[in-house]
Amino acid sequence: MTADPGAAEPPHRAEAASAANPARLAPAPPDSLYQQVWKAAWIGLIANLALGLTKLIGGIIGDSFALISDSVNSLGDVLATVVVLVAVRIAQRPADDEHPYGHTRAEAIAALTVSILIMFSAVGIGWEALNRLTLQHSLPETWTLWIAGVNVVIKECLYRYKVRVGRRTGSQAMIANAWDHRSDALCALAVLVGLALIRWGNGRLMWADEAAALVVVGAILFSSSRLYRDSASELMDLQADGTLVDQVRTMALTIPGVRGVEKLMVRKSGLEYFVDIHIEVDPQLSVSEGHRIGHIVKDRLTACFASIRDVLVHLEPFGEHHSADTQASPP
Repeated sequence: MTADPGAAEPPHRAEAASAANPARLAPAPPDSLYQQVWKAAWIGLIANLALGLTKLIGGIIGDSFALISDSVNSLGDVLATVVVLVAVRIAQRPADDEHPYGHTRAEAIAALTVSILIMFSAVGIGWEALNRLTLQHSLPETWTLWIAGVNVVIKECLYRYKVRVGRRTGSQAMIANAWDHRSDALCALAVLVGLALIRWGNGRLMWADEAAALVVVGAILFSSSRLYRDSASELMDLQADGTLVDQVRTMALTIPGVRGVEKLMVRKSGLEYFVDIHIEVDPQLSVSEGHRIGHIVKDRLTACFASIRDVLVHLEPFGEHHSADTQASPP
């Protein structure tokens, strides 16, 4: 996703800043992150449902296919939000024998599924818009302009709200949903311009309605393909962003007894992260002392980064090229 300059800093940045001063460290618990996503998703669902039904009814009565197309876009967002809500609930389930790493990937699976559904709906709308380009139809009502205009304002407000929540909680689905609102706002603007052209041309520019619908289709396809890409990357265990990786490495190196970090892998899973870190310690240390340092590394990272769910620590002898066989993560 493209970063928004006005968005709040992601959780790990604020946590890393606090990590430099343990007295200031007070990260929000993971449950709080899920609660924020849950609340934002419900707000978006209610707003999209109201907008979708209003545009659908207005488009049918006012004879605007662009408005009808935009209503399908909003109602598709309702479906996407419902899937996200279900996924967030599933992701909060504790680990069990069949899912020892938890259920956090449910969010990425949900986002991937939704992106495919949205793509299919966009293709259907585009096909209908192309078929209507050469058809004659009545002039859309003037009040449809007001519906389109209000839609622009509401969608932009939803974008600004959800992108802040997404950055703060690290929710990929919420960030994607926020950008979907931004594309919806641009779609609504295209609809508004199309309707205004029709009214201004007094019926001579009837094609503008279908043209606006095609703009909506293009925006839907773009946002859904981006959602698909990001969700698939998460499921493929893509390394976390460089900023977080650097902050985790820096924090580990501040712990007494850690002489270096030989390898560090951080993968995102839903709202949380899993860390695999190979730390270098004095090869003359006892197994018990190395184990103690490993515990401290794990405890410090999970305490300083609220979004880190678990840390696996592996010991490496400092200054040697072979690996130790002992893992320092607690049983």
